[in-house]
Amino acid sequence: MQITLDAVQVEGRRAPMLEATTLSVSSGECVLLAGEPGHGHTALALVATGRLAPYTGTVTLVEDDGSTTTSTAELRRVTAVVDVPGISEPDEALTVGDVVAEELSLAGRRSLPGDATRWLADHDLLDRRGERIDALHGAVRTALLSSLASERKDVRFVVLTLPDRHSGEPSGWWSVAESLASLGYGVLVECTRSSARDLGAELPPARGADALRAAPVEALRTRPEPAVLAPVGGGPEEEGVEETDPTRLFDREAPGRHQATGEAPGGAEPPAPAGAADPVVPVEPVPVVPDAPAPGKETDR
Repeated sequence: MQITLDAVQVEGRRAPMLEATTLSVSSGECVLLAGEPGHGHTALALVATGRLAPYTGTVTLVEDDGSTTTSTAELRRVTAVVDVPGISEPDEALTVGDVVAEELSLAGRRSLPGDATRWLADHDLLDRRGERIDALHGAVRTALLSSLASERKDVRFVVLTLPDRHSGEPSGWWSVAESLASLGYGVLVECTRSSARDLGAELPPARGADALRAAPVEALRTRPEPAVLAPVGGGPEEEGVEETDPTRLFDREAPGRHQATGEAPGGAEPPAPAGAADPVVPVEPVPVVPDAPAPGKETDR
């Protein structure tokens, strides 16, 4: 599955919010975009996921079978925007437990206090339950919010917006992004140019008034090795199964536990012993608050 943007531009009331942008991201791929903080990051995150209509250009979703669609509803169904400033970032006054319960509810799951507690325990974050969400920084916050976003049943693409604004080494949240890609998600990460340079990208500095709305530029593109699925209860002679698209094996019925099941979504049989449930390498990654309207030419939710 792939999302492609072809010469997409977003207009604001007085000036462009995003200059013409062309890029693509596929399942299992991690793409890093670098640009100065400003409307460009927000506009790109929203237009790439069908939450904002482009003024010019097209956003196309290429399905696994090769069919294509430009339906914004379909784009929204298979994407999640994580921690977008002013759009999907959680209220800073909420506790970690509150955020988990809210996101489980948005994912269509039970969200009673006990459910949030179990989810946090599964992700080794139970000791952070009573902390305010704004007390989590860097990789921990990104891991939490992106894991919660992946709880949504049909999500195949995750967009992380400016995770570097929460401090911490860029290598921390980039590792979270690559772990999602290793599970088969297409991951688009937007950050500042300085953070991209810390990750090894060679970028010239951006100067002038236009830098705030200039389209973020591609800095890095990686395709991590697919996660290895180790059979539950298997002996040391069993080596596990490598799957090129692990998202097809996710068991969404168990919050916080991505597992191989007897039958994958869409009827595809996963390469595992009959009746076995194969846990995938756990993502340490996270939420998406309800999609809020953004300035510009909007689509219906």
